[in-house]
Amino acid sequence: MRDAECVAFLRWALPQLHLHWPGFRRVRRQVCKRLARRLRALGLGEVAQYRQYLLAQPQEWAVLDRLCHISISRFYRDAEVFAALASPLAALACQAQQQGERTLWCWSAGCASGEEAYSLVLLWAFVLQGRFPALRLRVVATDADVALLRRARRACYPASSVRGLPPAWQAQAFAPCRGGFCLRPAYRDPVLLCAQDLRCDAPQRRFWLILCRNVAFTYFVPALQREVLRRLVTHLFAGGLLLIGAREALPVACPELAAVEGVPGLFRRR
Repeated sequence: MRDAECVAFLRWALPQLHLHWPGFRRVRRQVCKRLARRLRALGLGEVAQYRQYLLAQPQEWAVLDRLCHISISRFYRDAEVFAALASPLAALACQAQQQGERTLWCWSAGCASGEEAYSLVLLWAFVLQGRFPALRLRVVATDADVALLRRARRACYPASSVRGLPPAWQAQAFAPCRGGFCLRPAYRDPVLLCAQDLRCDAPQRRFWLILCRNVAFTYFVPALQREVLRRLVTHLFAGGLLLIGAREALPVACPELAAVEGVPGLFRRR
C-alpha cells in the first residue's frame, strides 16, 4: 500500500472514529502496516475496496478502530517529567494524609501495556513510600485494547522497554526472563487493570492524580478532547493533579485547572 493511498484513507476514516488525523501523521506507518495486513486477510487488493467494505459491513469499523490504537510505551517515558513529578506528588500525599486518607488513588488513562502505571508505582516505592509509610498507592489503569491489557497483566517486557529506569530500580523490581524482564509481584499488586474506552467511560471514583498522556490530546478530535477533559476534571479531587503529555496542550482554557511550575503538562485542580 502506497503512503499516499493510506493517508487519503485515514483522512477519510479517522474522523468517523472521532480520531484526529494530525495526531497520526508521525505514527501513520504503524497503522498503515496493520491496515495492509487487514486487507490481505480480507482478500482485498486496494484500500479503495476496503472503504467500500466498511460501508457495506458496519461491524468492520470496530476492527478498524482497534487497528488505529497507538501503543508506543516504555518505562519512565519522558524521564524528566517523572523525576519532576516526585515533588508535587509528595505534596499531594501530604494533602491526602491531612484529609485522613489511607490510599492515594491514581488513574493511568490509556495505559497501553502498563508501563506508565508501573512507572508510577516504582517512583512511589523508591522515592516517596519511606516518607509516607501509612499511605498506600493504588493505580487504576485503563485501556480500550484488551490485548495490551493482557500484556500489562503479564508485566514482562523487553530490555528496550525498561532501559530508561535507574539501574538500581531495574535490579530490584524486575526478574530476568527469556527475552527481557518481568516485574516482581510486589510492584504489580498496586495496579488495578480495567478495560475501558476513554472516549466514553471512566472509573467510578475520584483520584488524586490522573495521567492522561499522549492519548486524548493527541489522537482524539477537538470536540472529543473537550469532552474528555471535562470528564477528567470531574474525577479529580480538589487539589488533585492532571498530567498530560509534555508536548500536548489542553484543548480549551480550563479555569478549574492551574499549571504547576517545573513539570511540563502538569495541572492542579483548584
